[in-house]
Amino acid sequence: MIRERAYPVEPWHVRETRLDMDVLAQSESVFALSNGHVGLRGNLDEGEPHGLPGTYLNSFYELRPLPYAEAGFGFPESGQTVVNVTNGKLIRLLVDDEPLDVRYGELLSHERVLDLRAGTLHRELHWRSPAGRDVKVRSTRLVSFTQRAVAAIHYEVEALEGPLRLILQSELVANETLPPQSRDPRVAAVLESPLQAEEELTTDDGGLLIHRTKVSGLRVAAAMAHDVDAPERTTIESEGYEDWVRTTIGCVLKPGQTLRVVKYLTYGWSSRRSLPALRDQVGAALAAARLDGWDGLRREQREYLDEFWDAADVRVEGDPEVQQAVRFGLFHVLQAGARAERRPIAAKGLTGPGYDGHAFWDTEMFVLPVLTYTQPGAVRDALHWRHSTLPQAQERARTLNLTGAAFPWRTIEGPESSAYWPAGTAAFHIAADIADALRRYVLVTGDQALEEEIGLELLVETARLWRSLGHHDRTGRFHIDGVTGPDEYTAVKNDNVYTNLMAQRNLLTAADCAMRHRDQAQDLGVTEEEAAAWRDAANAMHLPYDPEFGVHGQVEGFTRLQEWDFEHTPPEKYPLLLHYPYFDLYRKQVVKQADLVLAMHWRGDAFTGPEKMRNFNYYERRTVRDSSLSACTQAVMAAEVGHPELAHCYLREAALMDLHDLNENTRDGVHMASLAGAWIALVAGFGGLRDHDGTLSFSPRLPSRLSRLEFSLQWRGMRLRVDVRPHQTTYSLRNGGQDTVVELRHHAEPIRVTAAQPVTVPVPPAHPSGPQPEQPPGRAPLLHLPENMS
Repeated sequence: MIRERAYPVEPWHVRETRLDMDVLAQSESVFALSNGHVGLRGNLDEGEPHGLPGTYLNSFYELRPLPYAEAGFGFPESGQTVVNVTNGKLIRLLVDDEPLDVRYGELLSHERVLDLRAGTLHRELHWRSPAGRDVKVRSTRLVSFTQRAVAAIHYEVEALEGPLRLILQSELVANETLPPQSRDPRVAAVLESPLQAEEELTTDDGGLLIHRTKVSGLRVAAAMAHDVDAPERTTIESEGYEDWVRTTIGCVLKPGQTLRVVKYLTYGWSSRRSLPALRDQVGAALAAARLDGWDGLRREQREYLDEFWDAADVRVEGDPEVQQAVRFGLFHVLQAGARAERRPIAAKGLTGPGYDGHAFWDTEMFVLPVLTYTQPGAVRDALHWRHSTLPQAQERARTLNLTGAAFPWRTIEGPESSAYWPAGTAAFHIAADIADALRRYVLVTGDQALEEEIGLELLVETARLWRSLGHHDRTGRFHIDGVTGPDEYTAVKNDNVYTNLMAQRNLLTAADCAMRHRDQAQDLGVTEEEAAAWRDAANAMHLPYDPEFGVHGQVEGFTRLQEWDFEHTPPEKYPLLLHYPYFDLYRKQVVKQADLVLAMHWRGDAFTGPEKMRNFNYYERRTVRDSSLSACTQAVMAAEVGHPELAHCYLREAALMDLHDLNENTRDGVHMASLAGAWIALVAGFGGLRDHDGTLSFSPRLPSRLSRLEFSLQWRGMRLRVDVRPHQTTYSLRNGGQDTVVELRHHAEPIRVTAAQPVTVPVPPAHPSGPQPEQPPGRAPLLHLPENMS
């Protein structure tokens, strides 16, 4: 676990004040930079030591075999794994023939700072070589939001005594040696040196490498160039081979003199473009980067982020750790999606190889809600990516003897890449999650053009899936059997409430959309009879309910299952899936992550207040949170049903998941959904944001330790600011004409907000909620409230 003292609490920075080798891989994920197209892990400039090297391009993958003890009809045949592409971060330094390596000599000081407003990673170190020669090194790294193919490093070496002979080696390296990524020898063989050289080119101050993957046939190009500011008699030369290009800069520095180098990096990949076209593409990007120069790139980066934070910042008073963490989370969510441009947003973004670089349903249900209200253009692109995979989803549905589109549980390019069929085949709720992300995007932005262009078809094909997957029983109730909801410990069951409620809204949204766009719907073969069948299925949707306990069953019959023996489950046996057979988990009342509780968040309009309280209490005692997706949803619902202090604890767990490495797997990349969940826990939890019926609704109420929560939302091109205090809330519009009006609800009461006049309304007192619910033994929130918070 990352020691808390490694990252001082600061509102706009993540600062590492010393280098801790024990958590080097975790810090590389925390300090990763990306723009959604290019991702650079926060490896040290000199490359070694490292936890896990990593440079990634969105959707650049290699195919690999999926292991099966026994194959079955309809099982996916191959998977996709993100590839560590050509590393351009490397800058090695030799001081009087001693390589700068923090493991040798004496590291007198070392600091790294992730600046959330500047969008840069800054590093400063003071190193004394084994021969007793002192140098100071300062480097600043960025991945450009404004030029999607570009990254750059500003590298300075200052001589503290002299003269010092310095040799700086700046490199592009392909096929780096990586720690083992799979225990399956067939997979390991595919992923070892996955890039085949196609072209190497050197120039006076840089070079270029072009490679191609062995199986997927994707081509990648990487190029570098350097601007050098150094004393006279500086030498610069380049050399190259098929897997590496190196530019060497040599000089002698007198005391107080500084060598300054700006390294420009550009990347591009394609499955279609020719080698010359890709070569020209990265060359042009390199020329554009050098045209702006380091100062221009850095200025553009700051201007981009100034605009983002103006629209998206969340201000928290009373918990400095959460204040830092929510901005850290928003920054990483932005990095994952800003320039993805019709490619997926993976569960780890481009910060590490975790989950093989795959995108899951949590993109639509955790990441996209945040981006919808803060950076809606990224959501538009993400929906375009899903639509581009529609033919594969339709083919998958046909394979499963269904109509419509069966979207994959995990993928990079579109085909199902999971060998675990209870989730990969049975987690059909992904279809409704995509439909809901589309519904929310159109609601928030008013983008009718997207609805007509791709939205209608996505809604129609997902609605067709539900109509073919479900059936009416003899009493007319509509059932969806044999599916897996968000909770993977309750798999292949009948009538999962989350799935059924999300499918219900999917069916109704599709029917309404088809009626709004009758001509386009007719082109898709939608008849009034088909739309009516969708409405009939939605209106007859079965929701399991146990009158004895007064709660909804997560699936049909859940409340009659045998209870899990939590009392005799030792802490070291969590997560359960690593220590118990799924067969045992499937038959017991044990919940991996919020499922029925997640349904109460996203479909809260389908439950009464008392039902939510009883359901929350029931499932709180059975939810073990073996997934990072759970804490933020439990925070939202704990806040709604009247347990704000518990909600605050869950908020801290979601927000600090990676800064504290709570699940001890941040080394593989940050948890994008949990980072988004910090925003969700604050805005939907303590801000009470809901958008069930097309109207913005807020029910703000703060826990005792927070004195203020302030956040902005984008709504129909306007910026709505919500300022929550313990006893009142102020709503204001940041832009729009004097006559602009936003109608919303505050604790169920309608209010009108205009650009000319903010509205301040009281926060009503909370209703009594009863005793705080208990969690399974040993599974209380991981981060309790500190005694002294200010």
